[in-house]
Amino acid sequence: MIELKHKGDFSKTEKFLKSVPMAKRNYMSVLNHYGQVGVQALSAATPVRTGKTASSWSYQIEESTNQVRIIWTNTNVQRGINIAIILQYGHATKNGGFVEGIDYINPALKSVFTDMANKAWEVVVSK
Repeated sequence: MIELKHKGDFSKTEKFLKSVPMAKRNYMSVLNHYGQVGVQALSAATPVRTGKTASSWSYQIEESTNQVRIIWTNTNVQRGINIAIILQYGHATKNGGFVEGIDYINPALKSVFTDMANKAWEVVVSK
């Protein structure tokens, strides 16, 4: 799971979003859009040997009382090891060596997060 955490008080933002009429608050379709955009970005950025890891990305949206999260997952697990994770962070080898990881997840999702933040800002300032 890839998780983005933040610190701070978002009470003014939450107050604003609650004041927006329901027709304008169609945030679930927006989150679904960005979930799919993230899947496409991750798939395109994933190092390819067989293509299985690149084609194993998906997302889900979790909603609770105070938050909504997009969670991107990769289901390519071999012998209990998530291949997307060892590609990102590296892994030890049988003979005691180490294969260096490739930071492909963060750059792939950076543009998704930037676009999402820009679109959200457009909504905020257009009120």
